[in-house]
Amino acid sequence: MYARFVSVLHKIIKYENLAVHTRQLSTTANKAHEMEEQKVKVNNMEINYARVGTGDHPVLLLPGALGSIWTDFKPQMENMNVNELTIVAWDPPGYGKSRPPDRTFPNDFYQRDATWAYNLMKTLGYSKFSLIGWSDGGITSLLLASAYPDSVYRMVVFGANAYIHPNEIKIYESIRDINKWSEKMRTPMIQIYGEDYFQKMWSDWIDAVLRLYEKQNGDLCKQVLPKIKCPTLIIHGTKDAIVLPEHPTYLKQNIANSKLHIFEKGAHNLHLRYSEEFNNLVTNFLVNRK
Repeated sequence: MYARFVSVLHKIIKYENLAVHTRQLSTTANKAHEMEEQKVKVNNMEINYARVGTGDHPVLLLPGALGSIWTDFKPQMENMNVNELTIVAWDPPGYGKSRPPDRTFPNDFYQRDATWAYNLMKTLGYSKFSLIGWSDGGITSLLLASAYPDSVYRMVVFGANAYIHPNEIKIYESIRDINKWSEKMRTPMIQIYGEDYFQKMWSDWIDAVLRLYEKQNGDLCKQVLPKIKCPTLIIHGTKDAIVLPEHPTYLKQNIANSKLHIFEKGAHNLHLRYSEEFNNLVTNFLVNRK
């Protein structure tokens, strides 16, 4: 009788311990997937950011021109590995919810964004982190990694370019009118900015890029590429209609310890269209940081 009682008691304790462990795992998993989004003051600017994950490897996501956290990185914020990584994404000042003030485009706006992004991560408590930059955010990432080489573990850039090719001037002018954009690409931007401000800001961006082309002979960050120390993954979509295919090759040739991955069916927004493949590729690259 006593032996049977002990056996039953042992099973109850074992079951309760299992239940406690399961609850702990569930709580940990829930915490990893908790998303926070708020503003923080950086260099007297109110910058909106979102953060998710409990991993010990912080990663900053940098959106493209006029882009924001949720227009540019929704599949990454919701589906990347939040146990290995802590994902931070930002709305650069003047974009998304990081307004007012409205966006301006001085000649050093890329360098300015790089400084703001670096100071944002410092403000959030990260002295070293990785970067994932798309398009304009890729250019900002290149500048940040070159200016603060000891603060960057690894970097992923895609749809990015270190200079402007003469043929790209024609491409920019051809998409200046937002009414020529596809409904799928135009609508999210109008929802954020309103049609008039969206058109004005987009035209201002094109004017700024044309000005840099004339003033700097097309050079956006060619001179600083040799200063980049971190392992770098360059991604390009074969069907990218915005960034010419010579750009990823140039980056690969001029960034030490870099490698190139091509999405054969990918366009400029390959990380949205092929998000699962992109997320797996990028995560595997980032977690091997040591």
